[in-house]
Amino acid sequence: MRNVTLCFLVRDGEICLAMKKRGFGKGKWNGVGGKQEEGELITTTALRELAEEIGVETEERHLMKVGDISFHFLDNKEFNQRMHIYFVTSWKGEPSESDEMKPAWYTHETIPYHDMWVDDPVWLPKVLAGKKVKGACYFNHDGSDIEKFDLEEW
Repeated sequence: MRNVTLCFLVRDGEICLAMKKRGFGKGKWNGVGGKQEEGELITTTALRELAEEIGVETEERHLMKVGDISFHFLDNKEFNQRMHIYFVTSWKGEPSESDEMKPAWYTHETIPYHDMWVDDPVWLPKVLAGKKVKGACYFNHDGSDIEKFDLEEW
């Protein structure tokens, strides 16, 4: 199972989401992140992906881990991943569009859950409310529905 990161810039009741423009998750709003490279610390992955995908820089001390969820795709095991979820409250630069992501700010009340992964409405409101989560989510064959989701707060 590969390790991946998912980072959300957060400020004053707002969260920065980004529209995935290509590849895995294309057409969905989500946080910013990606695959851990060989020999790379997972926090280094988070910092690298923030810079590559939306052009912001931060330091490891500004990464607040809020979740650890493994995702299992029943018919596409190559998509299985352990996602390390971070909130970032301090950074340099303004989020900007890249060839992979188009960022936008949302209030907690206007988050477009209908255009996100089907699991996001289960765990994201919890972390926005100050909880930390861990668990395992099992998707159907194409990831459009959840077969089972074991989630706990920590």
